[in-house]
Amino acid sequence: MSLLRPFAMDDLLSLPQSVRQQTQTATLDARQRFCFSEPSLIGCSETFIKAMKQVGRVAGTNVPVMLTGESGTGKEVVALALHRRSLRAHKPFISVNRAAIPADLIESELFGHERGSSIGSDGVNVGLWEKANGGTVFLEEVTETPLVFQVKLLRALEQGEIRRVGSSRTICVDVRVIATSNRCLEQEVKAGRFREDLYYRLNVISIALPPLRERREDISLLAQHFARLSGGRNMDVLFTPEALKALESYSWPENIRELKNAVVQATAMCDEVIHLKDLPERVRSYKETLQIAD
Repeated sequence: MSLLRPFAMDDLLSLPQSVRQQTQTATLDARQRFCFSEPSLIGCSETFIKAMKQVGRVAGTNVPVMLTGESGTGKEVVALALHRRSLRAHKPFISVNRAAIPADLIESELFGHERGSSIGSDGVNVGLWEKANGGTVFLEEVTETPLVFQVKLLRALEQGEIRRVGSSRTICVDVRVIATSNRCLEQEVKAGRFREDLYYRLNVISIALPPLRERREDISLLAQHFARLSGGRNMDVLFTPEALKALESYSWPENIRELKNAVVQATAMCDEVIHLKDLPERVRSYKETLQIAD
C-alpha cells in the first residue's frame, strides 16, 4: 500500500487553462511546488483522495478557500499545503486563531493600530493582515468574528484595503484567505450571527475534510508515520497486529490530533514494537467493548 501523492503532474494538467497559463509564467522552482508530496498529508481512502484532488486543483488560484470539518481533521496542514503549492509560497503564511483573540482586540491584531489610538498604544503596530502581504492568511474559526468587524473584513477581501485603528489612511494589502469553521456556516447565517455577503465571499471554494472514522483505511498509514516521527531516525517502530486492529477500531472523536497523541505516547512506552498494552487505556477498552458486543 503506497502513500498518496495528491499533487502529481496529472492534477496540475487538469487545472483550468487560465490557471495553467498563470503557472507556466512562474519560475521552475515555483512550478515544482505543485508536484511534491506533503509528508503529513497521508492516505489512500476514497474520501481523503477526493478532498486532496480538490486541494490540488485550487492550489494555484487566488480564490478564497473555506475548509470545513471536525476539530483535528488537519485543516491547518491542508491550508499550509495550499500555500506551499501556490505562487505565493515565497511570501508569509500567517495563521490567525480568531477564537484565541479577544473580540475587542481583533481589529487591532489583524489590521494594526496607530500611535495613541487607544490607552497604552504608544507606538505603531503593523497588523497580521499587513504582515501577510503577498502571502496567505489562514483565518481559523471565522464564525467567531464579531458582526461589527465582519463589515471591515468584507471590505478587506473585496477591495484589498485595510485601515489601521486610529487612522483614516487606507493601505492596499494583497492576501489570499483560507478560512475554517467547526460550525455550520449556513446555520450561522440564518441565525444572524454571520453576514451572508461575507459568507459568499469566503465560501468561493469549499473543501470538506473527512473525520478519521470515515477513512479507517488511512489509520495504519498515519500511525506508522507518527511512530517514525516520534521514534527518530535510529528507531524503526513497528506495530503488532493487535495494536493496529485496536487503532483501526477506535472512534477517534478528536481525529488525527488524537491519533498522533496516542501514537507518541505508545512510542515512548514501547521497546521498538508497539503492543496493545502500550496504547492509551481508552483505545484498549474501546476494543475490548467491541469484542464483548460481538
